[in-house]
Amino acid sequence: MLKFFLPNEHVKSIFDINPESLFKKGIKGIITDLDNTLVAWDVANATPEITEWFQQMKDHNIKVTIISNNKMERVKIFSEPLDTPFLFSARKPLSQAFKKAAKEMKLEKEEIVVIGDQVLTDVLGGNMAGFYTILVVPIVQSDGKVTRINRKVERRILSYMRRKGKISWEE
Repeated sequence: MLKFFLPNEHVKSIFDINPESLFKKGIKGIITDLDNTLVAWDVANATPEITEWFQQMKDHNIKVTIISNNKMERVKIFSEPLDTPFLFSARKPLSQAFKKAAKEMKLEKEEIVVIGDQVLTDVLGGNMAGFYTILVVPIVQSDGKVTRINRKVERRILSYMRRKGKISWEE
C-alpha cells in the first residue's frame, strides 16, 4: 500500500522538468496540478516563466492538461490564457480525472506523467491510476485549510519512508 505514496521522481521545481528528458522517457503528455505546483496557491495567473515552460512543451508536441481540486473559476482563469485544457473539482486522489485527462489527450498511460506537489492527492492519485509520477517541492510553504491537514499526514508518511530508506531527498 505504501508504494502508492512514492513518486517515481522528486524534483525541486516544475522547471527541472524539460521536454527533452520527457521525450527520452517516451512521454507525450503531462497531467499537472495547479496550486503550489505551477504557481503559488494564491496567485491567479501564470508567471512569464510558467508561460514559457508551457510554450516549450507545446513546441515539443507534449500535451499538457491541468487537473485541480479547486473550483472552476480558479482553474479557468489560470488555464485559458495558456490555451491549456483543464479539469476542475477533480476529487484527487480518485482516479477518474486522471483517466479522463488521458482519454482527452488520446494518449496511453505509459506516455503520460503526472506532476504535483502533494503526496496525498497528486502522487497517490497518479500512482493508483497507473501513471508515472513526479513530486515537486511546493512553491510556497503556506496552504489552504484542507491542504494544511494533508501536509501533516504527508510529512508523517515521508518521514516513515525516509527512515525505511525508501526515499533519499530532503524536504
